[in-house]
Amino acid sequence: MAEQKWPDMIWIVRHGQSAGNVARDAAEAAGHPLIDIATRDIDVPLSPLGRMQAEALGNWFGQMPGEQRPGVVLCSSYARARSTAEIALNAAGIDLDDITFVTDERLREKEFGILDRLTKVGIIQKYPELHEQRSHVGKFYFRPPGGESWCDVILRLRSVIDTICREYRKERVLIVGHQVIVNCFRYLLERMDEQHILDIDRQNDVPNCSVTSYEFDLARGRHGKLVPRLVNFVAPLRDAGTPVTVEPDVPAAPKS
Repeated sequence: MAEQKWPDMIWIVRHGQSAGNVARDAAEAAGHPLIDIATRDIDVPLSPLGRMQAEALGNWFGQMPGEQRPGVVLCSSYARARSTAEIALNAAGIDLDDITFVTDERLREKEFGILDRLTKVGIIQKYPELHEQRSHVGKFYFRPPGGESWCDVILRLRSVIDTICREYRKERVLIVGHQVIVNCFRYLLERMDEQHILDIDRQNDVPNCSVTSYEFDLARGRHGKLVPRLVNFVAPLRDAGTPVTVEPDVPAAPKS
C-alpha cells in the first residue's frame, strides 16, 4: 500500500472582516472611484467585527477534543489573516509553542497591480480599456498590469500543496488566507475547471471566517484522497451570535 501523502485534515479559512472590507463597502455605496484607506493592503487590520468573528471561530476549534484540533497553522503574511489566526488560536486555547505556526507569503491576497484600491466605478472611469479586456478574457486569465490572474495565484498554491504533502502528511492543518485563496484551493483540491470555479465564485462570496475543510479518506481513490467535508461553513459564527459578512476582499470589476 502506498504511503499516505496528505494531511489527515485540512481546514481553509478566510480572514475575518477587515477595515478594508468596510472602507470598500462605503466607497461602493457612495459611488466613489477610490477606496479611502491609506495603509498598504498587507497592513490592513481586522475590523472590530472581524476580531469577534475570529474569536467565534476559535471557540469552535476549542470545543474539539485535543487530538482533533489543528497541529499546523499556515497563514497569509497579510495582517488581517495573521490576526485572524492568532485570535482564533488564543480563543481555542491552543498555545503557539505547542504547534507549528508558519506565515507563508504564497498565501497572500491576489495582487491587483494598478487596479489596487479602485472601486468598480473607478476601474471603469480610469482604465476603460482594461475593464473591456477583463470582460473579454474573464477573471480567471486576466492579469492587470503589475498584478496577478487567478492562474498566477493557482501556480503559487500548487507550490503550497507540494510543501504540505512533503512536510505535513498525516497532520491536521489550518490554512488562513483570503477569498481568492479559498476558491483557488477548491479549484485544485476538487480538480475543478475554469467554468466550475467561476460559477461558484459568481454565485456567492466566501464569508469572512467561514470554514472549508477536507478530510483524508483511505477508501477513496487508488491510494486514498482528500474528501470535502465543509464548504463556507459559518455555524461557529451563528452559534456565537456573531454577524456573518461576505464582503469581497477585492475592488474589482463586475463578476464574469
